[in-house]
Amino acid sequence: MQFRKIDYFNSGITKKIMMRFKNFRLQINSCKIKILYIWITLLMSGFTAMAYPKSDKITPGAEQPDQYLEKLKGKNLALVVNQTSRVADQHLVDYLLSHHIPIKRIFAPEHGFRGEAGAGEAVENTKDPATGVPIVSLFGKNRKPTAGQLKDIDLVIFDIQDVGCRFYTYISTLHYLMEACAENHKTLLILDRPNPNGDYFDGPVLQPAFRSFVGMDPIPVVHGCTIGELALMINGEKWLANGAQARLEIIKVANYTHAMPYQPPVSPSPNLPDYLSIRLYPSLCFFEATSVSIGRGTGFPFQVLGFPDQSFGKFSFTPVSLKGIEMNPVQKDHICYGEDLRRMARVPELTLSFFINWMHKFKNREEFLTRSQWFNKLMGNDLVLKLILEGKSEAEIRKSWSVELAGYGAMRQKYLLYPDQRSIK
Repeated sequence: MQFRKIDYFNSGITKKIMMRFKNFRLQINSCKIKILYIWITLLMSGFTAMAYPKSDKITPGAEQPDQYLEKLKGKNLALVVNQTSRVADQHLVDYLLSHHIPIKRIFAPEHGFRGEAGAGEAVENTKDPATGVPIVSLFGKNRKPTAGQLKDIDLVIFDIQDVGCRFYTYISTLHYLMEACAENHKTLLILDRPNPNGDYFDGPVLQPAFRSFVGMDPIPVVHGCTIGELALMINGEKWLANGAQARLEIIKVANYTHAMPYQPPVSPSPNLPDYLSIRLYPSLCFFEATSVSIGRGTGFPFQVLGFPDQSFGKFSFTPVSLKGIEMNPVQKDHICYGEDLRRMARVPELTLSFFINWMHKFKNREEFLTRSQWFNKLMGNDLVLKLILEGKSEAEIRKSWSVELAGYGAMRQKYLLYPDQRSIK
């Protein structure tokens, strides 16, 4: 029998097998390349997401009910709220009641629960006609909740829009509330909100001799904190009476940094109707100690400057009595002439330039500066006014508070809940 020698290596069958094997290897390699490409793409996408975080809507604490509703069930609640206490288009009080969470008591700050009282007007104890919840005033003789008013309360909620200035009295209400909670062993839940003047801090730090309801704590004119951060600072620095510390819980603002501009959706008080007035408020509030109108009694408060003298400017306006906003404004029923600050190309941060420039318009300074002690209370010391009257420049005056402001800035860092990309102005 003869056997035929077969060259398997060079045979057609072997070539076909080898060709299929080669194609199989190419497919495997191709698959590996695809997997590697997908892996690299996903990895790079992760790095990109880290480098460029998703830009989401700023969400105040009150608008994150999943963070606090469960905490409230079965609790006797008291709320410190006003017209700015909103969950979307619904008041926080109405929102909680709609979720079957009863409210024992409402504490009302300056301007009242619904924000309908003018600056400095007394706020009376009453009942909310819409819900029947009792309202206790914290603006007037009683600025601090009493032990009796907190006796049947388990948890106090604070949800009010601040504007970042030491003399804005909602933070004075916060101070007294924290003190009362500490003394009566009550928990304070803060639903935090952004600060529309929170992108900087500036001005002299309050001196103890000038402490009042328009300046409770040793912070600068513009403090650069949210309510939550300020509460942590008050606790941490032991500014409450006898060094007491309140038991705090804070629902943080989501997607917020101090560098972000923020326009409150609801006017924080009757004479701060819009973002421009809020941004000018730190600089123009010092005119409250003068005879110059800043627009109270008009539709544009804290946005104009005027006096009944035609030589002061071509722009004119007439302050009048406005119920629920301003009953007796400076220069009431007099035509005032001056500046319309709504036309400014750029809105400045805290500046003394308006005050100094207007002081020089008057031949008689006593006609301009009518309440020097009130100016000192607002400023937090008596040195700044002294330097202004001596004719010092704003740059020179700023040096008088630079060291203490730097000290405040270092201390402030300990209590920040949100990223801060700026320091002193």
